[in-house]
Amino acid sequence: MPERLTNLRPAQARLVSAIAEHGQLQLAAQACNMSPPAASRMLSDIERDLYAPLFERTPKGMVATFIGEVVARRAARVVAELRDMERDLMDFRSGRGGRVRVGAVTGPALGSVAPAVLALKSEAPRADIAVEVAPSAALVGALARGELDFAFARLPEDLDPADFDIQPALHENVVLLVRAGHPLAARSSLELSQLANLPWILQQRGAPIRQAVETAYAAIGRPPPGDVVTTSSLLFIMALLVESDAVAAMTREVADLMVGESIAARFRILALTNPINVVPYQLLRARDRLLSPIAQRLYQHCRERAVASSA
Repeated sequence: MPERLTNLRPAQARLVSAIAEHGQLQLAAQACNMSPPAASRMLSDIERDLYAPLFERTPKGMVATFIGEVVARRAARVVAELRDMERDLMDFRSGRGGRVRVGAVTGPALGSVAPAVLALKSEAPRADIAVEVAPSAALVGALARGELDFAFARLPEDLDPADFDIQPALHENVVLLVRAGHPLAARSSLELSQLANLPWILQQRGAPIRQAVETAYAAIGRPPPGDVVTTSSLLFIMALLVESDAVAAMTREVADLMVGESIAARFRILALTNPINVVPYQLLRARDRLLSPIAQRLYQHCRERAVASSA
């Protein structure tokens, strides 16, 4: 019997489920868009293949046997799965559903990806969206392996740009965050030289923001800060800031979130006289892979918001 059950066709499963639901062959045939004689022949074929009756014919209708109950219960699940598959395929083709995987460094993750995800979810609630926030090297590696559909990242020098579709460079602004009661928080204008002897919180060596800070100090002929805690954890940065006079370098998007009313965090952005510039990032996608309809929709949302934020 198990071998024969594996050969059960979707139309047969639909008929068995419909007979169990309606209790009448004629009603089940109508539900399956079949004539009653055709439905009767199909049921006979199923019962012959299984060497067992699935329903008892009674004056009040058709009642499932014990084997019939088992088969009908499983058949109903098969029918439900097929309906779900049809719906998923329709959603996929129309761009209302399906899975999309996007990566981003922190700044565009907050400034572009987050609002783009919310916009797409309002249009396509069934979309399965996964967002990876990580350094550029990890994101571009995942993109090259096919684990991401597209990413906001900086292309490493050892990779061939010809392998990627690269949208125009976008800029991140680096700002310095301190606690609200910091001695320098109320100053209207600050030079980097005034911050050199303070404790700093920076990303790991080689990270774009840390490189930008070190380059900014080199431009004024000063060594980079020496008192540094290295971390990329936002929660740990917050914990250090509220308990010290440390200065944390981060992207404008992250800092705005920290000082915004929605979080009500007690932090301040220092007013630097000269801005700190960081290497631009790009919107990247693998050139040899097509985006699904839902991924294409999110890509367009992200691109529009990135362009708007850089204008």
